[in-house]
Amino acid sequence: MDTAVKSFVRINNQHYREQYGLCYEDFLIGSIIEHEPRRTITEIDNMWGTLICMDQNPAYIDEHYASQTKYGKRVVSNSVTFCIVNGPTVNAMSAKAIANLGWNQIKVVNPVFVGDTLYSVSEVLAKRESKSRCNQGIIKIRTSGYKVKDNSLVMLCERTFLVPKRSYQLMQYDI
Repeated sequence: MDTAVKSFVRINNQHYREQYGLCYEDFLIGSIIEHEPRRTITEIDNMWGTLICMDQNPAYIDEHYASQTKYGKRVVSNSVTFCIVNGPTVNAMSAKAIANLGWNQIKVVNPVFVGDTLYSVSEVLAKRESKSRCNQGIIKIRTSGYKVKDNSLVMLCERTFLVPKRSYQLMQYDI
């Protein structure tokens, strides 16, 4: 990324539209992006997330069971952690994505607990023009999630997605 990546598009005089995501040309291999917002995980996040995902491991939802485990308390569901680590990457990295092509190398490194605040950092690993779609390109990033209190790594994964080139982007979203 360079400083020429715009956050706003001028509509007229003093009227702007906020712009999310990047086009293919904006991604530079090796760039590292710290994402906002940071997010403190609540009890509700963990309970609702486990119910929505049907991820009902007793270590996530049963205080008595969890008290007898290595950590002595409930851990946050890995599904919830995955979403909270990857969610903040969308506005900057893939809000213009035409398609997510996959997540790979998902690793849970350390446990997360209710009350932990997480932040995400992404690195652009690779990019290439699409072989079948001349006005689009494929981006590969690695996203790492960390605890704010001690900067310990909690999760990492690689994601690949398809984004438009700038010329295609302008045709699609032009006013």
